[in-house]
Amino acid sequence: MAARSSELERQPLDRAMLASFAELVQAAGGGPVADLGCGPGRATAYLCSLGLDVFGIDLSPEMVALARQAHPGLRFDEGSMNALDVADGALGGVLARYSIIHTPPEHVPEVFGEFHRVLAPGGHLLIAFQASDGPLVPVQAFDHKVSLAYRWSPDRIVGLMLDAGLVEVARLLREPGETERFGQAYVLVRKPVQP
Repeated sequence: MAARSSELERQPLDRAMLASFAELVQAAGGGPVADLGCGPGRATAYLCSLGLDVFGIDLSPEMVALARQAHPGLRFDEGSMNALDVADGALGGVLARYSIIHTPPEHVPEVFGEFHRVLAPGGHLLIAFQASDGPLVPVQAFDHKVSLAYRWSPDRIVGLMLDAGLVEVARLLREPGETERFGQAYVLVRKPVQP
């Protein structure tokens, strides 16, 4: 399988969630997929290897340059998750893998509203983040090498996604890997075909 990063090679559950996401996007009719907060493009390339028509968006010009250099056959653009340069309902899928962790909690509902706007009816969203210490702790700040970051309760994330008009499909909570400090969570949702 091409374009697998060493990070993903060590994370079979993460790969399973990405593969399930890809399969569901294709089953719902496909369409373009945006990897939001794509960083150096590893997950973008992995989704491409799974057959998706995927492109990456990142706020950092440096990350976009790294992604373009590492994956010259893929499209990477600068942009903000708060105001995507994407038409309403244009995407079959959105991946937000660890890209909301630096978003202040009060702005996350706005970001989820933007995800809902760009997803086509029936489209899927997969989000990954560091999990908080249980359902009674909805959000926890933590130090991160880039800037202040936030861990979330999966229940709280699902609640905010429901508020944005998205419907839960599945979630995964796994223990931290060797190089991780916290539990990791994936939440998979879809935009209903009928509002």
